[in-house]
Amino acid sequence: MRFAHMADLHIGGWRDPLLQDISFRAFARACDICIREKVDFILIAGDIFNTSLPSIDSLKGTVKQLKILREHGIPVYIVPGSHDYSPSGKTMLDVIEETGLWKNVVKGDVVGERLRLRFTIDGKTGAKITGLLGKRAALEKGLYSSLDKEHLEQEQGFRIFLFHSGITELKPSSFQHVETLPLSFFPKGFDYYAGGHIHTVSVEDVDGYGKIAYPGPLFPNSFSELEELGEGGFYLYLDGEVRRVPVSMHPVVRCKVDCGNLTPEDTEKKIVDAISALEVTDALVTLRLHGKLASGKASDIDIKGIFTRLYDQGAYVVMKNLSRLESPIFDEIKVEQGSLDEVEDRIIKEHAGQHQLAGYSPDEQRALIRNLMDALHTEKKEGETVGTFEDRLDRGIRAVLGREKGTSPQ
Repeated sequence: MRFAHMADLHIGGWRDPLLQDISFRAFARACDICIREKVDFILIAGDIFNTSLPSIDSLKGTVKQLKILREHGIPVYIVPGSHDYSPSGKTMLDVIEETGLWKNVVKGDVVGERLRLRFTIDGKTGAKITGLLGKRAALEKGLYSSLDKEHLEQEQGFRIFLFHSGITELKPSSFQHVETLPLSFFPKGFDYYAGGHIHTVSVEDVDGYGKIAYPGPLFPNSFSELEELGEGGFYLYLDGEVRRVPVSMHPVVRCKVDCGNLTPEDTEKKIVDAISALEVTDALVTLRLHGKLASGKASDIDIKGIFTRLYDQGAYVVMKNLSRLESPIFDEIKVEQGSLDEVEDRIIKEHAGQHQLAGYSPDEQRALIRNLMDALHTEKKEGETVGTFEDRLDRGIRAVLGREKGTSPQ
C-alpha cells in the first residue's frame, strides 16, 4: 500500500501575492510527486484553504490539480480543519466533494448519546478511513468525548484515522500554548493516524495505537515557520515505512542582526554588511532585528533601502520582523512569536475571561469570539453590491450567534 499524507496547505493564506502563489505551487508540486510515486490515494488532514470561503483563484487552481489527480486514478480523502470549518456549516469543501474530486471522511450517526463514525473504504486497496474535523480552540473535543471508540476498534482490516487536532502527550514544548486533546480521546489499534493542525514534523509509534504522524505544513505559513522549517513537505507511506518528502520551492536565507546598543545609523551599516555577504538569488529572505537600540527608534532605520539592496541582489521575496527590537524612547507592545492565528488565540484567551457570557463555558466563549472575528473578516466579492455584501455579512454573524452547541458531523 502506498499513500501520501499532507496537512495544513493553507492555500490563499499569505497576504503577499508572491507567497500566495508559492503556497499553491507547493501543492501542485506535491501532486506531481504523488503521481510520479504512483500512490494509491492521498490524505489531507485539514486546512486545505485558509478560510471556509476561499478566493476564486484559490479554488480554480486547487480544482485543476484535483482533476489531474483524478485523471491518474488517485482519490483524495480529507477532513476539514479549523480554518476550513465554518460555524454556519457552509464551506467550499462541500462544493468540491459534490464534484467527486475528493471525499470528506467525517461521516457518522448519533446512536443514543454516542457518535458512531462510519468508514470510507478505498476502492483499490480496501483501506478503511475515518476521522474527525478540527475546530477553533480545539472545540472538536465535544465530538471526541462522545465518540464510540469501541465500534471503531472492533473493525478489522487496515484502518486510518484522519484528524486535525493536537495531541497533548505528543506536542512539542514550543506548542504549549496550543489547545490539544488527550491521547485517550482517540480510538486504539489503528494502523496509521494522519494528523494535522500542529505545524511540526513528527512520526511516532505509540504503544497501543500505531504510527501517529504530523507532516507539518506543505509550505510554511508564517515568518517564524519560514525561519524554523525553511521548507514544507509531506509523508509517503510505502508498505509500512514512512518517508518524509521535502517540498522546497525557493531557498530560505535567514538574517538575524543584534542591534543592541547601536544607533539607527550603525544598525543600518551592520545590516548592510551582513546582507552583502549573503547569496540571495531567487531566495525568500527573512530579516529579524533584535536588541535595544542605544538611541532613536525602529522607524529611523531605513528598512526600505535595505529591502531595495536585497532585491537588487536577486532576492525573490524579502520579509522583516522587528518584534524583538526595542527602543529607549518608549516601550513598544510586545507580542510573542507565532503565527497570526496563534497570537490572536493567546490574546483572546487572556482577555475573554473579563466578561462571562451566560450559558457559555470559557472554551465556548473563546470559540465564539474567534468565529465572530472570522465572520467580520469577510471580504466583499468582485461584482457584489454593497447591499448584498452587507446581507451576507449579517447572515454570517447571525449564524455564529445562533449556532447550536454540541452539533455532530453528518
